[in-house]
Amino acid sequence: MLLQDFYSVDSLNTISDSKYVASITLNKDHAIFKGHFPGNPVTPGVCMMQIIKEITESILNVSLTMVSTSNVKFMALINPEVNAKLTLELEVSENEASEIKVKNTTSFDETVALKLSNTYKKITS
Repeated sequence: MLLQDFYSVDSLNTISDSKYVASITLNKDHAIFKGHFPGNPVTPGVCMMQIIKEITESILNVSLTMVSTSNVKFMALINPEVNAKLTLELEVSENEASEIKVKNTTSFDETVALKLSNTYKKITS
C-alpha cells in the first residue's frame, strides 16, 4: 500500500470471471486530508487512482505499473467525513499485448463519484 493507513478493504468479491466489487473505508483522520483541504477534506483523485491499482494488484496477485488512463470522470467530491465507505466496481481484462485493462466505477450510497478506464502492464522481476 503506497499510502499507509489511507484506506482499508472491507470486502473484495468476485462477481464473474472479470468483474469484482470492493468495499473500502477511507481513514478520515489520515494526514493527507489535513492539507487537502483543511476544514473541508476531499479525497484526491490521484489517491483514488492508486486505490484502484492496488485493488487490481490484489485481485491478480501481481505488481502493476500504469500505462495509460482514459475516460476519467470525477463526478462527485468524496469527503471522508461524510462518505468514508466506498464501493468500487472493477471489470478486469487482459489483451493480446498482455496489458491489463480495468474499467472502474466508484460510488458512495447511490452517488457515482468516479468512472475511469486504466491500462496497466505487469511488472516482471
